[in-house]
Amino acid sequence: MVNMNEIINELLVKSKKFGFDEAEVMIKDDKNFETTVYKGEIDNYSISENFGLSFRGIKNNIMGYSYTEKLDENSVEMLLENAMNNLKNIDSKDQEFLFGNEENLEYVKINQYNEKLNEVSNERKIEILKKMEKTAFEYDKRVKSINYCLFENGETSHRIKNTLGLDLYEKSNLSFCFLNVGVEENGEMQSAHSIFVGNDINFLNEKELAYEAADKAIKLIGAETIESDNYPVIIENKTFASLLQAFSPIFSAEQVQKGTSLLKDKINCKIAASNISIIDNPHMKGKIASASFDAEGVPTKYKEVIKNGVLTTYLHNMKTAYIGNVKPTGNATRGSYKSSIGISPSNFYVENGNVTKDDMISEIEKGLLIVSLEGLHAGLNSVSGDFSLSAKGFLIENGKIIRPVNQITVSGNFLELLKNVKTVGNDLDFTMPSGSSLVGSPSLRVDKLTVSGN
Repeated sequence: MVNMNEIINELLVKSKKFGFDEAEVMIKDDKNFETTVYKGEIDNYSISENFGLSFRGIKNNIMGYSYTEKLDENSVEMLLENAMNNLKNIDSKDQEFLFGNEENLEYVKINQYNEKLNEVSNERKIEILKKMEKTAFEYDKRVKSINYCLFENGETSHRIKNTLGLDLYEKSNLSFCFLNVGVEENGEMQSAHSIFVGNDINFLNEKELAYEAADKAIKLIGAETIESDNYPVIIENKTFASLLQAFSPIFSAEQVQKGTSLLKDKINCKIAASNISIIDNPHMKGKIASASFDAEGVPTKYKEVIKNGVLTTYLHNMKTAYIGNVKPTGNATRGSYKSSIGISPSNFYVENGNVTKDDMISEIEKGLLIVSLEGLHAGLNSVSGDFSLSAKGFLIENGKIIRPVNQITVSGNFLELLKNVKTVGNDLDFTMPSGSSLVGSPSLRVDKLTVSGN
């Protein structure tokens, strides 16, 4: 049996003898369970574990990488040799860093591991799916299919130790439930989904998830297009969160420094309406992107990225912070132990306002409620901020929802959209997680958005 602490310590000690000035070991261990149900029967069932150890070493300001998925008596020499060979093939003049155990460091303690989640049997998870599927079919005779019915849960442990005295460990777990319902009436088909994300299964209500997905899909039946025009628009909470998620790379200092972000040179500039504040909060209880340290071991911290419409900061790792002559923001990420360091937000969201969605609807004489945007990766440009996206929603007349709308395209510019937000709702919610980020928003009212229909 390989002793993990001995391997880590041996790597760090021998790194000096190999000629590295500083070195770091990162260990990540992921355990995952996933199952799907189709017509009351198990459609897919898998249990997996993904373990990896990565080594990063700096010599003469150049960083070498190596990793392994299997540890044995030869692993230490192999990792050091591979990292040194990798280093020799790198042609870069960028300053490279490892994070030291500096004085007065403060790590906010995050409890992201729920022991009780691991006590939930796999049989219980399957029963949740079966009940959810059955409940959706019973909700309405127009429910004709369950396109996807998934339960997934996993746990992750993450450790970083380096020659600068840093030694950090964090463990988390979560469950994810996804339901997509298909409905049909008079030959017309519509679909919608509902999701649950969290590490406390007591908050998962399979009946509510089934009703939510089925109700959303049924309300879209009978949708027609509308005349092309500029309309006042309410963008529903999760829908705007999806748009913000697609544009979130523009807040990365790496993209700014490469010249591929429309936020270049906009620090301390007003880029949104005064009622818009966008938060990056890695310390939210129960949210999957919460963590006490980032992929480089830098303490995470709460940030008002946009405060009352003003851009206050980019998201930084150590390298971009050095280039920008600022402190790192704790947003370094690694997709896996195989990956190099990148940047992404944590729990990233538009701060709540104080107006209900119903009140926003009641104030519109003629406009739209947008509940779905499609083509988010193909239909937008993060350099210019322009977007043109297929959408679904509802026509509003005299303060009331009249009918569903589809076959429309909404287009505009992301910064102009932020500047034109008139009202911020009080219904903050989060969309599906993407990588190490979770993005949310309340519903937002925009006075004018270009809509193409007839």
